[in-house]
Amino acid sequence: MFTGIVTDIGTIESIKDHAGALRRIRIHASYEAAGIALGASIACSGPCLTVVAVGSRPAGGCWFEVDAAAETLARTTVGEWHIGTRLNLERALKIGDELGGHLVSGHVDGVAEVIAREEITDKSGSSWGATAKFTIRVPKELAKFVVEKGSVALDGTSLTINSVESDDLTVLLIPHTLEVTNWGAVKAGSKLNIEVDQMARYAARLMEMRG
Repeated sequence: MFTGIVTDIGTIESIKDHAGALRRIRIHASYEAAGIALGASIACSGPCLTVVAVGSRPAGGCWFEVDAAAETLARTTVGEWHIGTRLNLERALKIGDELGGHLVSGHVDGVAEVIAREEITDKSGSSWGATAKFTIRVPKELAKFVVEKGSVALDGTSLTINSVESDDLTVLLIPHTLEVTNWGAVKAGSKLNIEVDQMARYAARLMEMRG
């Protein structure tokens, strides 16, 4: 389980395809290699991926490798990743950790698309930077799970939905979030991994069963 609070930005160092439609991806991160066990789960811009190899980097930090199977490649943005792609990273939640976002499983429901990005500048002249408003179109089958002021995980980031209209939702990102995640480079046309709130999914299922 995860919280959707990004703790590092990783960069893809290499990608290798193996027999059986398996893709091995090496990621550079600032985590300490000694703290990552083989088999550990790390959320990489949304999908929960299993560490299959890990090592230290001479310049500091670590590299770790994950395998992406055909299902992951087909149903997330992982199939579009390339060398140099920056990823939002989060280590798995430990008992006793602060739950700063919302409960996220790392099981991606689909791929959403950014329709528009609007920079909202501070008219007071503050040097904090601009807030960005994103309009995002979600797959039609997931639209019923998003609600104004509800939670959603987009590219592994826990966000509060600002508004909803048909299949579109908007979110506001503060300058800090734009700086410490890969959202600073997100623009119209960007594809995002989306995981809807688990409570919304279960509530919808209960209503469906009740007819």
